[in-house]
Amino acid sequence: MEQVAVGKTGKPQVPSSKLRRSNWRELPYHLMILPGFLLVFIYSYIPMAGIMMAFQRYRPAKGILHSPWVGWSNFEYMLNIPGIYQVLWNTVFIALMKIIAGILVPVVVTLLLNEARVRWFQRGIQTIIYFPHFLSWIILSGILIDILSPSTGVINSLLSFFHIKPVFFLGDVKWFPYTMVLTDTWKEFGYGTIVFLAALTGINPALYEAASIDGAGRWKQTLYVTLPGMLPIIILMTVLSLGNVLNAGFDQIFNLYSAQVYPSGDIIDTLVFRIGMQDANYGVATAVGLFKSVVSLIMIGASYLLAYRFAGYKIF
Repeated sequence: MEQVAVGKTGKPQVPSSKLRRSNWRELPYHLMILPGFLLVFIYSYIPMAGIMMAFQRYRPAKGILHSPWVGWSNFEYMLNIPGIYQVLWNTVFIALMKIIAGILVPVVVTLLLNEARVRWFQRGIQTIIYFPHFLSWIILSGILIDILSPSTGVINSLLSFFHIKPVFFLGDVKWFPYTMVLTDTWKEFGYGTIVFLAALTGINPALYEAASIDGAGRWKQTLYVTLPGMLPIIILMTVLSLGNVLNAGFDQIFNLYSAQVYPSGDIIDTLVFRIGMQDANYGVATAVGLFKSVVSLIMIGASYLLAYRFAGYKIF
């Protein structure tokens, strides 16, 4: 009988030859991870050295190492930027509405798709609603500007047919935030249903049979079997999305907004772009971006704690 060596901790020791063979078998998987690791390291970690600009009066001619230090002055200036608190409110308001709609709409659509009994019809609908997710906002912005045009757009033409006053969706301060939420939801809800459709596969079919025997119809089966079965995933996705409370969608808003909707559509990311790229005030732009990153880091940490507390989700 083969004897197994035992270490000081009382656990069996694996021979070094077996460890080497195991490491060689895992090498291809590590090589698969390497490109992604390099991309993250080059484009996410190395640029973090630029955080120093938040504490400098940065001058491109002098560079990061020789620009004068100003301490917290950029952050003090940030808090005194005209309209900064309105920008913060716009960011949180739009982001929260997107989070709510981004959970609610996919859940409802998932329940409706689950009731479809014709498989080809269900697959066809899934393909159609997935498609917008794969289009960039550069493409979609051009389409939406045409569709939502106050004079020639399809939506306003339809409103005019019913003698309803045309709405300037992309130029009205009141309508712009809701237009951003609705268009973002339209783009992403199909892809969001993937997670919830996967959650449906984990529900025991015997529960539906038991509910049917007890006289429950389709509505009550959905209410008392399907929704409770999906609830842990719904809670998990909701909690994890809290980390995006300051990410209102730069790509979308930058391609669709204009100066006339700044009061309700300007967000932190677009403000950083204007201060940094247009006004060349790199120190203040970096300070604003760093403030957003710190708040987002706190929210992400809190969201993982809540996900562990309410949904049992653990990273490791």
